[in-house]
Amino acid sequence: MNEGVVDGGLFVQSFAKGLDVLLAFDAGRTSMNLPELASAAGISKSAAQRFAFTLEALGYVTKDAESKRYSLTPRVLELGYRYLQVDRTLERANPYLLELNRQCGETVNISEPDGVDMIFVGRFPGRQTMPVYMPVGRRLPMFCTAAGRAYLAALPTDAAREILQRSDRRRYSPTTVTEIPELLELLAQSRERGYSLANGEYYQGDLGIGVPIFDRMGRPIASINVSGSSTRWTLDRLQEEIAPMLMETMRLICTTPPSPKDAEPFRVGLHPQTVPGRRNAARRKT
Repeated sequence: MNEGVVDGGLFVQSFAKGLDVLLAFDAGRTSMNLPELASAAGISKSAAQRFAFTLEALGYVTKDAESKRYSLTPRVLELGYRYLQVDRTLERANPYLLELNRQCGETVNISEPDGVDMIFVGRFPGRQTMPVYMPVGRRLPMFCTAAGRAYLAALPTDAAREILQRSDRRRYSPTTVTEIPELLELLAQSRERGYSLANGEYYQGDLGIGVPIFDRMGRPIASINVSGSSTRWTLDRLQEEIAPMLMETMRLICTTPPSPKDAEPFRVGLHPQTVPGRRNAARRKT
């Protein structure tokens, strides 16, 4: 939450609580009854009942008739899908990411910053299967991932240090770097060579190399990275073989819009009649 705007008179507390109800569901709470939902969302049971009823009426949650437990419906995915439809960075990058994926044969990701994390907004899987599930929407910490370090390295040092200080710098694997001075040194190295590295620090055995994506003003707005298994790659090979391709892909995304022909396969939107509000408008026209 952006704490800087919460105190303003325009903030709608009830809407925020409704979102808290949706976000209360996770891998450990796939279904909840009203008391559990109220506790998870930090609201009263009566408020949970009102929000659950409203969300059920809108089709975002469903209630089991026997257990009286609520769970999310696939309609929730539409909220995230709308972002992917309007994300201009993703639209611009997709054709180049696909080509990079074809060239290197490994998984290519694009992620964008949110707080102290990076969130996958696009993914092109490699030819070899990975033993860990990393779907679009997955949130990963900046401090120990190639994509996150690429983004941090593109920030002013003070801004990067502030994010590192707020991060939960836990040790995910034996190679995870957690101390701020050492992390700042890694970021300095990334700035010097133009790309970042991660040696299985979030998931053991997963090697990563990443570069930042900049907007027209030269500000970092995203990162792209290539992931490869340590059974097939070393960090030296990634730098020798993948880094040049990754750097060229970054250059193209930042400087050269894709041709309409290359971009067209990625412009997949909703049919107008499936968008709420447009269906009635179409009927009125007829």
